[in-house]
Amino acid sequence: MSTLSSRRSFLRHAAAGFSTLALPRLAQAQAVAEPRALERAVAAPVSVEVNARPIPNFEPRDRTRTRFGSLEYRSGLVLTSPYRGFGGLSGIRFLDGKGERFLAISDQGGWFTGSIRYSGRDMVGLTEVEAAPLLGAEGRPITDKRLWWDSESLARDGNLVYVGLERVNQILRYDFAKGGTRARGEVIGVPPALRKLPSNKGLEAMVVVPKGQGQAQPLAGTLIAFSERGLDADGNLVAFLIGGPTPGQFSVRRTEKYDISDAVLLPSGELLILERKFSWFTGVNIRIRAIPLKAIAPAALVDGPALFAADLGHEIDNMEGIDAHVTADGETVLTLISDDNFSMLQRTLLLQFTLAE
Repeated sequence: MSTLSSRRSFLRHAAAGFSTLALPRLAQAQAVAEPRALERAVAAPVSVEVNARPIPNFEPRDRTRTRFGSLEYRSGLVLTSPYRGFGGLSGIRFLDGKGERFLAISDQGGWFTGSIRYSGRDMVGLTEVEAAPLLGAEGRPITDKRLWWDSESLARDGNLVYVGLERVNQILRYDFAKGGTRARGEVIGVPPALRKLPSNKGLEAMVVVPKGQGQAQPLAGTLIAFSERGLDADGNLVAFLIGGPTPGQFSVRRTEKYDISDAVLLPSGELLILERKFSWFTGVNIRIRAIPLKAIAPAALVDGPALFAADLGHEIDNMEGIDAHVTADGETVLTLISDDNFSMLQRTLLLQFTLAE
């Protein structure tokens, strides 16, 4: 089979897999996801075998190309596992400054921890992977509660880890100093408008603005929460400032029908938003936009340039998570992870790019 024919076949299958995104997520959850989440609830962390296949080229149509907008492709992996609960990965945060130890969440109420193994600058696999259920305040898996399994967003502030639940638009806070993934989640107070976000397109991304880094930061100590497609009166994407010195609500300008899937605050202080969209004509597209943190304030409408865009002509899937780390050489590396929706037609991808100056 020719390379072009193979690529067309890939695109057809990828588009078919992504068609699940166009279906009502609530209907899918009731039919498939919720029962499976309950089945996968375990009493303690379990070791998970994860296999990795390298992705040598981000754009198979042009294998010499490595620069995509403001990003330089480093390496990628297709991840598979015999563990039936592996998948649905909707958020990732590194636990160290080297881009090795990670914490990830599945959108069906589960933690995954482990390490990325490198050969030089290229990712080659995952090691020491463990899975555990997200626990509620009473110490039981959150999946015991109806609709409390859709864990879509993840933020970290030292030992404190925040998890956003889309169906119920609630936020759980975990103190990892008290048992790591065995810690119990505490429901924190959120603005009433956040609770009213659409259950199907609600709380999708979170970042914490850290305290005590360099000069005074107006948003230091603030948890910023973004909706996937909660819209204000002008059709822009709703977001919230929770805690911190200036709590309130603001909006992110929505363009080209993109929705927010995750966000990351770079060490430089710049906020990056990962976005995606789906249509039957173009399939899935993803984009990364840069938003000046200094522009964010209550009642503000913020916008920023696109640094990167990709479609099904590239090695993407349903990219839902993003994080960043800085190498010993001073390079800022972005790590993206995909949610395969537990579909045989989709893939769990782990991709890394260097943010070019």
